[in-house]
Amino acid sequence: MPLASQHQRFCCVGTGASNQPPESLKEAEALAPDQVETLRCHYMSSSCSISYKNTGGLQITGGRGSRLIDVYGNEYLDTRNNVAHCGHGHPEIVEAITYQMKLLNTNSRYLHPNASLLSQKLANLFPSSNRGDADSLTKVFFVNSGSEANDLALRLARAYNKKQQNNVHVQKDKQPKQCIITIDHAYHGHTLATLDVSPYKHHQGTEITECPAYVKRLPYPDMYRGVHSNCKDENEATEQYSAYVEDACQEITLNGDTVSAFLMEGGMSVAGVILPPKSYISRCVRAVRDAGGLYIADEVQTGFGRLGKCMWAFEYSNDDSDDDDDKVLPDIVTVGKPFGNGMPIAAVITTPKVASAFESLGVEYFNTFAASPVCCAAGLSMLHVLSKYELQKNALEVGSLLMKLFSEVKARHGWIGDIRGSGFFLGIELVRNQQTLEPATEETSFVCSVLKEKYRVLTSIDGFHENVVVVKPPMVFTKEDAVEFVTCFEKCLIDLPAIDKLHQLGKTPT
Repeated sequence: MPLASQHQRFCCVGTGASNQPPESLKEAEALAPDQVETLRCHYMSSSCSISYKNTGGLQITGGRGSRLIDVYGNEYLDTRNNVAHCGHGHPEIVEAITYQMKLLNTNSRYLHPNASLLSQKLANLFPSSNRGDADSLTKVFFVNSGSEANDLALRLARAYNKKQQNNVHVQKDKQPKQCIITIDHAYHGHTLATLDVSPYKHHQGTEITECPAYVKRLPYPDMYRGVHSNCKDENEATEQYSAYVEDACQEITLNGDTVSAFLMEGGMSVAGVILPPKSYISRCVRAVRDAGGLYIADEVQTGFGRLGKCMWAFEYSNDDSDDDDDKVLPDIVTVGKPFGNGMPIAAVITTPKVASAFESLGVEYFNTFAASPVCCAAGLSMLHVLSKYELQKNALEVGSLLMKLFSEVKARHGWIGDIRGSGFFLGIELVRNQQTLEPATEETSFVCSVLKEKYRVLTSIDGFHENVVVVKPPMVFTKEDAVEFVTCFEKCLIDLPAIDKLHQLGKTPT
């Protein structure tokens, strides 16, 4: 099927941008590709990594639907970009942003219908709490990024914990620590506060090598190669992994400290697509709340229907047989990446009870660019397109097809150890031996490089051993896209046995 026909279903084909750049951009557009790379390397820090640098970085100048287009006009199938949630350059979202930009873009101290309506629509995406209105997710703070959202979420939890402790006598020589429980290999942002609770970053470099004393790092609930990978089923895995959280809450309390929050991604992306076993989160949250703490759900990577089955990843681990009383609802939720379909807008959604505790401290929360009319227009349009074209349903259907196709490839080749996830949040873990689970780190790097160089398919690598291909494409990814991707992926696996010098390729940064 022609590319235009595939994308027409989701209205991803528009007239495109003008062929003539405005005067202010003509100098940039006139730069040759080698000049672009030279200027970046000279003036930007090398810590700002470039994807596929080992095989020649890509200069991407365009995009539509599930495709990215480089400076030479080559089209690449994008299986990795969860920022352009509704597809690259979706014309309805572009139109909304352009319309609002022509009218006004300013800060949020002025009343504006875009921000007010977006806060309502966002809050309405969450189920009501059976504990009452005070515990329903109806209060919204707009920010610019997922890192800012998680940073603010930690502040809110600290404020709530402080208010709870106001009436408790504390010895002056023993101020209790407000402790955060986090999960190993988690990533929650790049601010100082979020780095403290992001063990994924502690395994890289020497800036931060371990969690500070107020952070409790616990094993991640990986059923494939985690510390309890020998569990016979999900129920046993839940028992084993949730016990760490229960024990941590008890230890913190016995030490005279307080549990401020349990912070977790509903689906752990950089850890290699880890979805916790059924009822794991609800059991952990019960222990945390019994200890006086809050549950912060990080939905920056996984929110807005990406898992197909549910709007939010925290809902995924609810057992289908649970009563409403047993189904977990966070105290704070953070959203980011896909919210503006590429525009910098993120949010923290919390309860009136938590918001009230923060407000009682008397500190104004103001964020210059958050809730700007243009970014809120992007958010409104993204939600509109998500609903109008039933993209959550598409994620479920096409994601199920991807799982099926990859399972067929696994049956034909020994390189795939595990296929996990849901919807458009999938992990394909490559191993050298399906019994020992030896990670196929170099082979994974090779596959991703060849997919880009030979087949023009863009992928992402994550996981502690860097051997998991993470699939999180735009939500307009079609069945035709899925077949193309898996077909090319299998061709790369067929080539692997003939490659005896993989180490010469070097790591593929994606």
